Amino acid sequence: MSDFTMINCCLILGACLLSSQVVWSQRVRVEYEVTSSPNGSVNLRCEFTNSGSTKLTQVSWMFERVEGDRHNIAVFHPIYGASFPNKDFVGRVQFTQSSLENPSIRIDKLRMSDAGRYICEYATYPSGNEQGTTTLIMLAKPKNSATAIPVQAGSSEVVVARCEAAQGKPEATISWITAIAGRYNHTSVPEMDGTVTVKSEYRMIPTPAENGKDITCLVNQKTQNEPKTFHLKLVVEYPPTVRIEGYDNNWYMGRTDAVLICEADANPEPTNVTWTAVSGQLPPSVSVDQNRLLVRKVDETVNTTFVCEVKNSLGSAKKEFSATVIEFSLKSPLGIQVVNERMEMPTSASWEHTRATADQPLPKVTSAGPVIGGIIAAVMILCLIGAGVAMYHKRRQRTENGEGPPKHKPPPPMKSGSSTEMLNKPQDKATAITETQPLSNPETYYYETNSGEPVTDLDDDNMGPPANGGTPHVWDGSGHPPDNESTTETLPPYAPADQNDIEASHANIAREESFVSQPMLV
Repeated sequence: MSDFTMINCCLILGACLLSSQVVWSQRVRVEYEVTSSPNGSVNLRCEFTNSGSTKLTQVSWMFERVEGDRHNIAVFHPIYGASFPNKDFVGRVQFTQSSLENPSIRIDKLRMSDAGRYICEYATYPSGNEQGTTTLIMLAKPKNSATAIPVQAGSSEVVVARCEAAQGKPEATISWITAIAGRYNHTSVPEMDGTVTVKSEYRMIPTPAENGKDITCLVNQKTQNEPKTFHLKLVVEYPPTVRIEGYDNNWYMGRTDAVLICEADANPEPTNVTWTAVSGQLPPSVSVDQNRLLVRKVDETVNTTFVCEVKNSLGSAKKEFSATVIEFSLKSPLGIQVVNERMEMPTSASWEHTRATADQPLPKVTSAGPVIGGIIAAVMILCLIGAGVAMYHKRRQRTENGEGPPKHKPPPPMKSGSSTEMLNKPQDKATAITETQPLSNPETYYYETNSGEPVTDLDDDNMGPPANGGTPHVWDGSGHPPDNESTTETLPPYAPADQNDIEASHANIAREESFVSQPMLV
């Protein structure tokens, strides 16, 4: 063990012996410490023990607010009685027993300034004066309060709540409980009577989202059995924000229960709610009940844009809503059919418009039926007009090119080999062309345009060769056969090599021969 440690042990042991000797020699018994509160009472007990041969002559109570500054407040003499020389305690202090052995006193109507040291001192003979000291601790229960401070939403940090423990002794402690981001600070102010006032402020940047949020202040102090709790709600003021609710996308013609509700978020509460229409006055079928717009009967006049305006002491805000009236209820079969038709793919005529709006969201099924019907009708009319004009120009072109239908009724077919003269009258090239292709079957039927009965070839065996048995002689204009040609010679079947040959043969067909008219293109 080191010398330093041994010295410390000796000093501590000596102090203990000295202190025990003092205690053993102390014969004035008092309480070391007492507590009380303002306007209360306190008993200060004092007793001289083991007096033996010691003679007690007088006892005095002295008050020491500041160390070294003592004042007699009560004196008791067995012959002269009690005396209270200090005017601050007159009427408030008295002896509980009139004896030197037990000169306890009671102080009433305590004040915070009464806190301090009270000394009970005996005058004895022959040992002299002996005393004991009691410390009076004044405990002041604080006056606690807390409040939320109304603030306007903004971007600067401000005080939103304040908590206070006023005139307490000992000094109180304050804490905050909240989920809101912020900070707080404390201040302590000593009072003249020895109490302390503690203040705490909570600071944050207020936004509308924090309005109504919870914040709690806790005050702890010795005189309280449990912490004092204050539950607060923040008050953040801001101008209105408006939204319109109640529209169900089913405002059909004739409905009677349609309603729109103007909801506003504002602090303080809105003072005025107004419904108007962009076009001017509200439709006749509409009424207003505070923040509700009631449609007694849905008709074309409510197919408009409504405006709700809300005001409070900090400002105003508006919200527009465009209502759309449909022809049938979406809950009826006709309404479902209309919805399906409007969801079909666009036609080729409107494909470009569909591509242009492909990135936009699908329109609501509440589009006006008459408008869509009119558009579709207009498109169909334009298509019909275009088709008619195209057909007219095409027919006119065919007529100009000689491709139109024959302008006269063709004659009925005649028997082959008859004496009917051949058609060889000169005609212009455009009208003199006749069909020359022979028939491959003698029993082929021909039909007239205006007759329902078939016409057959009535050739018999005694008549000349069949009409389709060969090509008739071609005569010139003089009525004689061509040179080196026999009138009885039968020409081989005709097979034109090209279109020019066909046109040449068409010009020389005899009337007696059967023919088929040229196909007519329609």
